[in-house]
Amino acid sequence: MSSLDDPQRGQHLSEIILNKPSLKKLYREVYGRYADVLANCPEEGLAIELGAGAGFAQQILPQLTTADVLPYKTVDMVFDARRMPFADQSVRFFCMLNVFHHIPDVAACLSECQRCLKPGGRILIVDQYPGWLSRWIFNFAHHEPYDMKASQWTFPSTGPLSGANGALAWIVFFRDRVLFDQQFPNLRLDQLRPHTPLRYWLCGGLKTWSLIPSWFWKPACLMDSALLRCSSQFASFMDVELVKTPDNSPQALAGKPAS
Repeated sequence: MSSLDDPQRGQHLSEIILNKPSLKKLYREVYGRYADVLANCPEEGLAIELGAGAGFAQQILPQLTTADVLPYKTVDMVFDARRMPFADQSVRFFCMLNVFHHIPDVAACLSECQRCLKPGGRILIVDQYPGWLSRWIFNFAHHEPYDMKASQWTFPSTGPLSGANGALAWIVFFRDRVLFDQQFPNLRLDQLRPHTPLRYWLCGGLKTWSLIPSWFWKPACLMDSALLRCSSQFASFMDVELVKTPDNSPQALAGKPAS
């Protein structure tokens, strides 16, 4: 087993996230956006974080059910996002942080999300964005595979974390947007927001080092904001927010009583 795919790494990763103030603040920012999107979802139904791994979202949002394909001790459920154990229209919210690009068949995952979500339910995908700087990092200085020219939304996976195509979110929601709209007519793209140009890299990501001490956090935030005001192409990550729309297909309408 690759060390990357060893669930025993969970405790080590969790300690890195919690013990690096800058990285912990970045995670809190993401969890704050989870909360904002969840507030716009139906009141009833499950709220699921996919690929929860070593994060701490449930500490911020206790209503979340945490799930992962790896049996981390900290998650509530273990399953493959391509085959979810939920009834149709039983989930109000899916969220994931740097998980989408590790799913070997994202169309299967999106199909399951479309099936499980209640009308009005939402998905928040936080994943990699190929900005001017980050595309060089993803291609040449990052350990995960990154292929913007991939012709398919699939890849032969070596394992849950060691397998990846870091360009998948950009491929699906930018390059192949028309195809996405055709394949998933009930998942409306509500927002695409590039963000976080430099802070993730300066804080060292999931490495043990960081170049952003606590006292430099606010200047680092101002620097990121200034870069984004110049151009969204400085971004390294993005939020993709999808909303489940009612099924108004002829097949679905045929089963409804006349109004």
